[in-house]
Amino acid sequence: MIIKNIIITSLLTLAFARNADAQRFNELTYSPTKSEFRLFAPDSAKKIVVRIYDSGLGGKPLRTIKMRHTAADRWTALAKGNLKGKFYTFDISGDRKSWHETPGVFAKAVGVNGRRAAIIDLHATNPEGWSEDKRPVIKSPADLVIYELHHRDFSIDSSSGLVHKGKFLALSEPKAIAYLKDLGINAIHILPSFDFASVDETKLNQPQYNWGYDPVNYNVPEGSYSTDPYTPATRIKEFKTMVQALHKAGIRVILDVVYNHTSDISHSAFQLTYPDYFYRKTVDGKYSDGSGCGNETASDKPMMRQFMIESVKYWINEYHIDGFRFDLMGVHDIETMNQIRAEVDKIDPTIFIYGEGWNAGSCAYSQDKLALKANMQSLPRIAAFSDDMRDALRGPFSDDHKGAFLAGIPGSEESLKFGIVGAIQHSQVDYSKINYSKKPWASEPIQQISYVSCHDDMCLVDRLRTSILGISEDELIRLDELAQTAVFTSQGVPFMLCGEEMLRDKKGVHNSFNSPDSVNHLDLNNLKEYPQVFSYYKNLIKLRKNHPAFRMAKSDDVRRCLEFIPTQACVVAFMLKDNAGGDIWNNIIVILNGNKQAVDVSVPQAKYTVVDCDGIIDESGLKVIEENAVTVNPQSALIMHN
Repeated sequence: MIIKNIIITSLLTLAFARNADAQRFNELTYSPTKSEFRLFAPDSAKKIVVRIYDSGLGGKPLRTIKMRHTAADRWTALAKGNLKGKFYTFDISGDRKSWHETPGVFAKAVGVNGRRAAIIDLHATNPEGWSEDKRPVIKSPADLVIYELHHRDFSIDSSSGLVHKGKFLALSEPKAIAYLKDLGINAIHILPSFDFASVDETKLNQPQYNWGYDPVNYNVPEGSYSTDPYTPATRIKEFKTMVQALHKAGIRVILDVVYNHTSDISHSAFQLTYPDYFYRKTVDGKYSDGSGCGNETASDKPMMRQFMIESVKYWINEYHIDGFRFDLMGVHDIETMNQIRAEVDKIDPTIFIYGEGWNAGSCAYSQDKLALKANMQSLPRIAAFSDDMRDALRGPFSDDHKGAFLAGIPGSEESLKFGIVGAIQHSQVDYSKINYSKKPWASEPIQQISYVSCHDDMCLVDRLRTSILGISEDELIRLDELAQTAVFTSQGVPFMLCGEEMLRDKKGVHNSFNSPDSVNHLDLNNLKEYPQVFSYYKNLIKLRKNHPAFRMAKSDDVRRCLEFIPTQACVVAFMLKDNAGGDIWNNIIVILNGNKQAVDVSVPQAKYTVVDCDGIIDESGLKVIEENAVTVNPQSALIMHN
């Protein structure tokens, strides 16, 4: 009984401590009669003040309130009266001459450029019917079809025909919704949509572009994507309106989160609030740079970990977000990622979490404790991008001019097979020949993000043009479709970059993070020029959705039902047998031919219905063959079943 009581007491103490940590990030509690301010800041601070302003930029403080040190690293202040509509900052220097103001680390509303936090009624930012907003139903992550987009890319061009070009509201317009539904995707991954530094919200009449991987305020939507960055409630309501419209269309919304670094150190809310606490340092006292952006956050420290947990929960509860893509997830520690997964499960286990299983430099933390791709088996129900599969298809990330399977170059077959099985253990994959991973890194196939292109590096069209000199337009189309056939018939979770369905290009720019709209925009005139490409993507997505054989969630099912067929170089063929995944089709054969000439592939003798051949997909059947060998045309896929 004594031991039991000790355990219960310990659990209650831990729960209380976690709740107390969470409360430290509730920096403002507003009521019409008073506003209470709290701050997690060092005990050593000599003086901390809250300054109240009438506007989000400019002007002198209306009031300055001294904060009291009430507990370890805890400071509080009380302001009487109704401050609704006002703005505030914290300053831990408390200096009258040299101000170091910050909106706090967990501001929930801000003025223009995020300089000051705002006091608003969040409930008033809810669009009509927000309380009835429902998350689209997904039974398994394997059922997702993820479409990655940037707000400006998708809608800024005149060809879009959208009213709110480059804004959150563009994705709520019927024309945009109709396009996404017609394509067939059921989840969009939106590039950073929190408040970031690189776009000046006071100069939106001037051309500005950035992906937004330079965080300022993690828990507030970016003002440049709203119709009025000066009014704090506008960006919040418009973001919610976007989510609501997509949900009504059956489309989930995945947020790209960048907790691994801040825009810089000296101006960041983390540093201005609690100097050096939130960042890792090397043994010689320098700031570690595992992000490649000048700093890396210390997810292993209790309050940084709690910040990430509370931030993810806030986006779910306040904005109804359905998933998270963690930028440079390999900078974060395994324990933090698993705690996030556990907390999210308490809200909704179907919320999907995935990330980049690598970092951009050496981290000041043990490699075996980081959320790297090699450690994914210690991260159950979290997924990672398969660069193994990506580069098996297009060529190595280190050389844009070098091709692989799509260029007809032998040697990537095993890496492609590794992607097809979902990065799990499979007896027919020779792991010694995998390009990067020499052993399985996924416990279940749904831990793999299957893809060939994303916002990083060249888009698929540019990569094909760069790695295959003199490529013709017909060849470009064939290889584009072949690449995505490999992705969408693989196990795991398929992912595509917006615009690939219309042969988008970026004029050969490798890293277009701050390139102008002329490089990054989607030209929807391409849909008229290449209607067959859109049709192929649409039918390929439909094929995957209609046939569970392509989206088995369990590794045992994949090992039992997916069998590779012997082929020659630069050809990969496999059979999904025995009504795999409960499919209505019995034996499905997929053959991917990366060669520039036709190939013959031996198959079990049977009567087959061909459903994908020469860039056309028709599930009712293109033709029937009854042979023990089939001919697959150059640079194309063939799919058939019996």
